[in-house]
Amino acid sequence: MSSFSRSAQQWATFARSWFLIDARMQPPGKLASMCSVRLQGKHKPIYHAMSDCGDHVVVINTRHIAFSGNKWEQKVYSSHTGYPGGFKQLTAAQLHHKDPKAIVKLAVYGMLPKNLHRRTMMQRLHIFADDELPEDIRANLTEELPQPREIPRKLSEYTQEEIDAFPKLWTPPEDYKMK
Repeated sequence: MSSFSRSAQQWATFARSWFLIDARMQPPGKLASMCSVRLQGKHKPIYHAMSDCGDHVVVINTRHIAFSGNKWEQKVYSSHTGYPGGFKQLTAAQLHHKDPKAIVKLAVYGMLPKNLHRRTMMQRLHIFADDELPEDIRANLTEELPQPREIPRKLSEYTQEEIDAFPKLWTPPEDYKMK
């Protein structure tokens, strides 16, 4: 009986889990660091750099990622075709409009270790622009990871009691007119 539980425990340790991450209103760098830890298997107690013990990661809603500041226009993604004059540059907004999954994919690719395991780890990354998943992937999901950044609530989502309880910094005079 004890050998059965030991083998079940070993199987659970070495089995590949499927993690779900919602990318809505999240910065790509924070998503990429969470994904790279799971893809490498660094969250497991049996982690070793030469063993391939990483898990599958499913990222949904990459169409709705968020950059801070003015990074949509200032961040530049570069590539080269290999031919003379083949240097291409795209801003984050242009790349996101062309392919909504590309920014998250490039961020995760840059966070993984630069060795021969990187390509196999990227095969375990499944990225979807919307929240619709194929049935085979939905059936394999084992855990949903919390979002790295809390999503701010819209003003329409607050109740009138919460709005009234918010401290007033300035009360306008009665004769004050809004433009």
